[in-house]
Amino acid sequence: MAHSPFTLLNQAGAAAIVIICDHASNLVPPHLNDLGLGRHELQQHIAWDIGAAGIARILADDLDSPAVLCGTSRLVIDCNRHPHDPKAMPAVSDGIIVPGNQILDAAARQARVDAYFTPYHDAIEAVIGARLQAGQRPLILSVHSMTAQMAGGTFRPWQIALSSNEARDATDRMLAILRRNAGITVGDNQPYNMDPAEDYSTPVHALARNLPYLQVEFRQDEVADDAGIKRWAALFGAAMREFQGSAAF
Repeated sequence: MAHSPFTLLNQAGAAAIVIICDHASNLVPPHLNDLGLGRHELQQHIAWDIGAAGIARILADDLDSPAVLCGTSRLVIDCNRHPHDPKAMPAVSDGIIVPGNQILDAAARQARVDAYFTPYHDAIEAVIGARLQAGQRPLILSVHSMTAQMAGGTFRPWQIALSSNEARDATDRMLAILRRNAGITVGDNQPYNMDPAEDYSTPVHALARNLPYLQVEFRQDEVADDAGIKRWAALFGAAMREFQGSAAF
């Protein structure tokens, strides 16, 4: 079966929201032979954002929004990094050596950019461009997940978090909505802020156009199974509907 660099869902969705998921998949194109890794390593967070794709799919249906999901493992190329950043094709990830990334010349790196990175981001551009042409100013919703522990073993208390830079209008509004739910712990740029020097997708697709955005992280132990994915998708979907009703984007 041919490897697809992205999946496009609900292209005709009516909402003024475009969902993107940079680390939706742990799939490695067949000719790369799993980068020399085993199934165990490819199921870990180093290969993808656990639970993120499931949440993105539910939100696309729930919010009637288009969604573009990356089809390639972040170990092949991290589609939320600048493509020529050395960390975009890591030789070592979280202490795990990635054999298939040890010796990559410029041509091999560019081949991955052309085959996987560019088609995924072109698909996002096409969806956003169609919305803009139709007179919409869509919010870009970037869905991620984070490990339950930081490097060094410190536990992350945040069950859900929003990452942002100086453009915080949508982030601040959503934080207020989420924090009214007393049963959850919400992070504000915890554990990650948005750094346009490293992050690629939201800066390029939203910030560069002055479009509203939300970048959300779900803690992976909360979304590691279907029940957790459904619970958090429902919770965040309800918050998004309140957000949509609170003010124009």
